[in-house]
Formats: sequence, structure tokens, C-alpha cells
Amino acid sequence: MIRIGDKLPAHTFSFVTDAGKTSADSATLFGNNKVVIFAVPGAFTPTCSNAHLPGFVALADQFRAKGVHLYCLSVNDAFVMRAWQQAQNAEAITMLADGNGAFTQALGLAKDTGDFGGLRAQRFALVAENGVVTALQVEAPGKFEVSSAEAMLALV
Repeated sequence: MIRIGDKLPAHTFSFVTDAGKTSADSATLFGNNKVVIFAVPGAFTPTCSNAHLPGFVALADQFRAKGVHLYCLSVNDAFVMRAWQQAQNAEAITMLADGNGAFTQALGLAKDTGDFGGLRAQRFALVAENGVVTALQVEAPGKFEVSSAEAMLALV
């Protein structure tokens, strides 16, 4: 599993925007920035849609005031992530589609949910500065406590 002091893995993410489909690599997204990446097991799922993402939407201005860029990661495709972003009014947050779970696996934070959804991300959040992890909060199975927007705001 990735640890504090480790560099984020190289990866290219796909995005769907109003202008169409595009991509960006992790060095461009995270390299010269202070970021919070929070991961959810799935877009449109109950805790993810009712608490995790909405918390970051509500506090986005406070993160931005501290110079922090927000990224929401899920093992979903870019079209699902864009639809979820629009449904949640989450335009202030960049949605990271990890379609095949390669980035999540490189972090060592994947889990297999079997028939429920297959490979997914564990619920977690991290802070990285210039591509290096400075804080990591991984939730215990079935919990939502240490990776909330409020918890992460206190760490940046």
C-alpha cells in the first residue's frame, strides 16, 4: 500500500467534459499542486452519494482557499463519473475515472467486492504535495469517518 512519503504512481486518466473526451496524466494533475484525492467504492452508491462526495462539494471553497485541488477517484468509467459529477453539482471537483482499476491497484488500495461490483477502490483519502503523499486516511471496512471532507480539511 502507498505510504506517506511515496510518490503517486504514473497514470493517464480520461475525462468527459462539455467539450468532449480528453485525458491528462498524473504528473500534470498532481505534480506541482497540493491535492486531496478521495476515493469511493462507486459512483451513485449510498454513502458515496449521500455523504462522501457532498461533504467535499460543501467545503470546496475552503479547500480552494488553502490552495488545494480536489479529486474524486472511483473505479468507474469517465462517462459515469461525469454523470455523477453533474447529478451532484460537483463541478468544483475533478472526477478521476479509474476504469480498469489500474491506478487504484498501483496505490495498493483496491478491493474485490465479488458479484456486487468486482474490483473497486477502498474508501480512502490522501493529501499529496508535488506528487508526494503527505497524509493518508484509509477507512475500516464499512466505515466512513477518517476520509470525510472535514477530516481532510483539518490535514491540509
